[in-house]
Amino acid sequence: MEYRTLGRTNTYVSLIGLGTMTWGEQNTQQEAFSQLDYAWERGINFLDTAELYPVPPKEETYTQTETIIGHWLKARGKRDDVVIATKISGPGLLYMDGGRRFNRKHITSALEGSLRRLQTDYIDLYQLHWPDRNTNRFGQRGFVHDDNEPFTPIEETLGVLDELVTSGKIRHIGLSNETPWGVMQFLQIAKERGWPRIVSLQNPYNLLLRSFEMALAEVAHREDVGLLAYSPLAMGALSGKYLNGARPEGARLTLFSRFQRYSSTAVERATQAYVELARDNHLDPAQMALAYVSSRRFMSSTIIGATTMAQLKDNIDSIALKLSDNLLREIENIHHRMPDPAA
Repeated sequence: MEYRTLGRTNTYVSLIGLGTMTWGEQNTQQEAFSQLDYAWERGINFLDTAELYPVPPKEETYTQTETIIGHWLKARGKRDDVVIATKISGPGLLYMDGGRRFNRKHITSALEGSLRRLQTDYIDLYQLHWPDRNTNRFGQRGFVHDDNEPFTPIEETLGVLDELVTSGKIRHIGLSNETPWGVMQFLQIAKERGWPRIVSLQNPYNLLLRSFEMALAEVAHREDVGLLAYSPLAMGALSGKYLNGARPEGARLTLFSRFQRYSSTAVERATQAYVELARDNHLDPAQMALAYVSSRRFMSSTIIGATTMAQLKDNIDSIALKLSDNLLREIENIHHRMPDPAA
């Protein structure tokens, strides 16, 4: 396993991180324990979760993933050996305090809930799941600004997080589903006030969705705010299992209709090209896709997720795959012909 630092800290995370959003929905606690045990044996020390999980979010199931992880930490005694990242949900879900806002009341409430469920007294990386303000996220286009939009000022949010870092309940802070403007605002205010600096950004990134490169990659490089890439396999699409209209039993795009950005005709054409390229080079398509993501200089950790142990083992094995210069050129050729079909 390879390890990289979180921002400008001395905290090291495995280049392959373990995502957990299926636990409590598609995976039982016993299956989650098996995944955690195996990932630990393979050198993975970075676990990513959220109060929202499992996904799709539902009032009946949210918080269950954190609870499962907390049981594993207690059973295995691994708390000080792993880096735990969790997230406070953004506005929109009314069953969370009537809709979370990044103010003192809601941040404090959310953090205390996560600490209790995870059975720990500190969070290594506490992230804002999506912005408090209106932005284009989760594939949304056509940004519309509202001068009268109510949102919590970033300075107020950072002030609360500063107090929680000082108290020892949070070690580092990060953002998720954020924009270049938002990242720079957090960095600038932190610099001006002497408050904690964000160390990471968790956004989607994969062969079908490389829009991170257009502006955020420069921020990641110049400001040392590494990417924690989620959906590196485009919800499994880049494995090729959905090609030609296939819908395997139990797969995410089979079970849930909310992930339409990875189901279009344009996505299928591009996926077919990447899958054929991998097979022509005697590679597993999913491993090639993961190896590409992990090879990016702005990457801190590639967050994988799996519903079966076979998937988990294959995904972790991608760490050993180094793509040749010729194969990288071929990947770029496909990208130039069919750029970001899932954007």
